[in-house]
Amino acid sequence: MEAPDEAQLCFPQLLNTSCTKTQQFNAENVFLYVVLSLVSFLTVTLNLLVIISISHFRQLHTTTNFFLLSLAVSDFFVGLLLMPIRILRMESCWVWGSFMCGLYNYTSFIITSASVGNMVLISVDRYVAICDPLSYPNKLTHKRVQICVCLCWACSVLYNGMILKEHLKQPDKYNSCHGQCRAVIDFKTGTFDFIFTFFGPITVIMALYMRVFVVAVSQARAMRSHVAAVSQKGSAPVSAKRSERKAATALGVVVIVFLMCICPYFSPSLAGKDTSNISKLSVIGIWLLYANSCVNPIIYAFFYPWFRKSVKLTVTLEILRLDSCDANVL
Repeated sequence: MEAPDEAQLCFPQLLNTSCTKTQQFNAENVFLYVVLSLVSFLTVTLNLLVIISISHFRQLHTTTNFFLLSLAVSDFFVGLLLMPIRILRMESCWVWGSFMCGLYNYTSFIITSASVGNMVLISVDRYVAICDPLSYPNKLTHKRVQICVCLCWACSVLYNGMILKEHLKQPDKYNSCHGQCRAVIDFKTGTFDFIFTFFGPITVIMALYMRVFVVAVSQARAMRSHVAAVSQKGSAPVSAKRSERKAATALGVVVIVFLMCICPYFSPSLAGKDTSNISKLSVIGIWLLYANSCVNPIIYAFFYPWFRKSVKLTVTLEILRLDSCDANVL
């Protein structure tokens, strides 16, 4: 009797130790491949435009935009590395060997942790800008911001190296058959990782933005009550405060969307399940987190006119001009 199609082996030559393919090749799955591939392409393209814009135009070399640049870099690698490999893994067969398995899981953990760290830095930036605007230029200088971004990525590399130490030594340790690539974290380490990577950062982010919201509302009320007394000479600081609140609103949307996307990703940890669980719910959580990397540039396009202008100059190849870096995009 012939074996059913769904029982096809990942490695037919290894009859006793090969994993079986779980994904059937049909029209529905082909459509899913196309959609996810399109999301991956958009993620790479849109975040590359963010990276080019902030890096090229001098007017965009602000402290806040440096944090956005770091976030765009992590989102870019999600679309360039994590999404394509995740699409190819939809058949549940890993064909690139144990070394690449360990490297892939390590890279995915690094990028996720760096994204969380960038969100915390963005929240701190908005907190200082709104709650202590007079000392903001002195506290968050370009050099300090660059150091913070570098430390964020360095800590992510070192921290996840410790978390995945056993997996990096023996990438095949938790695989039950050839064609699997699993990274399993024990309960104690997983609990620490949950607190350090999810609960702690989210608590900090929410606390900072609640404070930012309260201060922004109080500032708006004060401005409305004194708007009749504001002279033309004094309109500049009012406009400056308004621009800071607008930036806080835009980045607040970025943070809220990120929290909505990351919560399902950590739902197995909330339920007390181990990280090896490959249920449909966990897969949806992973792709929802990945999709956030595609959503961020769309939020920038909606809230930031400078992004739309810089994209237009980039797409029309105006940035190839020698003096294009000094163009007015604000």
